[in-house]
Amino acid sequence: MDAVIYARVSSREQQQEGFSIQSQQRSCRAYATKNGFRITREFIDVESAKQSGRKHFGEMVDFLKRTKNPVCLLVEKMDRLCRNFDDLGLLEKLGTEIHFVKTGTVHSKNAKAQTKFMHGIEVVSAKFYSDNLREEVIKGMREKAEQGIYPGRAPFGYRNNQILRTIEVHSENSEIVKFAFEQYATGGFSLITLRNAIRERFGKTVNRSYLHTILTNPVYTGVFEWAGRTYTGSHPTLISSNLFESVQAVIRGFNKGKYRKVDIAFRGMLTCAHDDCTVTAELKKNKYVYYRCSGGRGKCDLPRFREQEISDKLGTLLKDIYVPDDVVAKITAALEQDEQNSKAEIERQRQRLATQKTLIHERMDKAYADKLDGKIPEEFWQRKMADWQTEERRIIDAEAGLTTPAAERTLNAKRILELANKAHFLYVTRKPHEQAELLKKVLLNCSIDGVSLYPTYRKPFDVIFERAKSNEWSGRADLNCRPLAPQASALPG
Repeated sequence: MDAVIYARVSSREQQQEGFSIQSQQRSCRAYATKNGFRITREFIDVESAKQSGRKHFGEMVDFLKRTKNPVCLLVEKMDRLCRNFDDLGLLEKLGTEIHFVKTGTVHSKNAKAQTKFMHGIEVVSAKFYSDNLREEVIKGMREKAEQGIYPGRAPFGYRNNQILRTIEVHSENSEIVKFAFEQYATGGFSLITLRNAIRERFGKTVNRSYLHTILTNPVYTGVFEWAGRTYTGSHPTLISSNLFESVQAVIRGFNKGKYRKVDIAFRGMLTCAHDDCTVTAELKKNKYVYYRCSGGRGKCDLPRFREQEISDKLGTLLKDIYVPDDVVAKITAALEQDEQNSKAEIERQRQRLATQKTLIHERMDKAYADKLDGKIPEEFWQRKMADWQTEERRIIDAEAGLTTPAAERTLNAKRILELANKAHFLYVTRKPHEQAELLKKVLLNCSIDGVSLYPTYRKPFDVIFERAKSNEWSGRADLNCRPLAPQASALPG
């Protein structure tokens, strides 16, 4: 069977430092050789998989669409393929058989529900990693801000000092900033005329909207805003606080009052079951929020709903994914046992390969001694060495393909089960906008008519919903989390 390889790293620096592209390719090729696959194409991306739209991933999808004969996809593990459900769903629509070479699992349309469930958890885990990495970066930037160091790219008028990790005055652009504030404070300039004056004096064109950003940024007075807080910076100032306030007064004189924005909790989460239009919301009497069909396809029979009604209806969807406490405990225990068994099996395979490699080395040493003693001819020595070296490379590739199951997989499975167990309780104790955030973790989309809701759950909550609906938690075909040992009983029932 033909196969394609997909490998990915997140940044150009990782590619240049050789972090994992070659390792991924080597593992996939070894897997293909072992299973009799013929590699026809290899696709490599050097960008994040958090969002869909990667260049070479798209080229691979186009290739799979054009190929007439069945082609499977080889990838090291789930987080190398995607960190979002959109990309995985695209491959599922094509019916592509995906082989994860490090775990030895296969994702296909005929795979068991348990396999799909665990792959869904892996996607959630990969997304969790991206989100957690983002949180760590933000935490580091917050620490810099608290130390008075401007986090991120330097504003116009400053430049980043890569050695000290601070910002310093830009000799040319800082003069433009001072000129802009001094002239605009007189009240005799609009943004357009100020832009023209800067171009005439300094020979540089500063975009009108960017000029507004400069004139409203307090960073030039020695303070900066980041993540909703104001910090006192350690960088040099370009203007005084009085000059900055004078400019803000001029700006306020040019601006008109703005309408208050209304926080609509469940906006964008619902569609109309009658005509598939978006369900929108509007404020009545400056107090009450009502939801209705947007009517993009003409008059619609969907009634209006108060926000509390929508909240109550959506809350019932979380009851439908409830996993009983005893089931959570037994599935969690099964997952932990499965992880331990997998680790033990991998360790046995590693020891077996180490024994084989030691035996080959002993044969090499003995044959070399025989060659030196003249017991075997040079030609025989060269031929046997080539065979042993080939076998040694095969063993090394096999060792590289052995990966101990990550504890995060079991941990994230526990978190998902705990969320399903407590989702409705958490929902009813939160405010509407917090309820909406919780629903977004569980629901992919949802339509509504005058009576009922028609939800589509995200993976793996769709599998949990089906099991909860039938109250059959002992289904081996769907939620088979039992350990490898045949005598063990992992799930309830």
